[in-house]
Amino acid sequence: MAMLRLAPIFLLAGALLRGGNPGSPVEYVGGTLSLPANATGRLDATGDARLALRLKQATLEIPYDRVNLLEYGQKVSREYVAAVLISPMFLLAKKRKHFLTVGFTDEQGRQQAIVLRVEKDHVRSVLASLEARTGRKVTYQDEEARKAGRG
Repeated sequence: MAMLRLAPIFLLAGALLRGGNPGSPVEYVGGTLSLPANATGRLDATGDARLALRLKQATLEIPYDRVNLLEYGQKVSREYVAAVLISPMFLLAKKRKHFLTVGFTDEQGRQQAIVLRVEKDHVRSVLASLEARTGRKVTYQDEEARKAGRG
């Protein structure tokens, strides 16, 4: 009986331990800043005033009111090497990568941009959160991106 009363505490403790690293997993692809290319980290759009990009090598915080561009697109590639080596059926398989571009002005008033690869399972929540926090609408590169971003 005592064990049943402790179950919610264990569940809460487990959730807190897992939640120690907020945000969505991303990869920094490039942009106008001197950040290490292909660095992985987390994009946290849960803060009230700032978007936080936490990479292993650096942290970047962008006030939401300085964000002036949100663009989402996909890059579709086929796995040709796998198709040749394993099976021609792989020629039919498409691999989509999801990219988010965030444009903003820095503290000196200069235009900056970061391009991030976002994991498929996190795209919709990241886009919805950024639209809500910045007050900006996401621009979609094409109709396929619109479908993936909105569901």
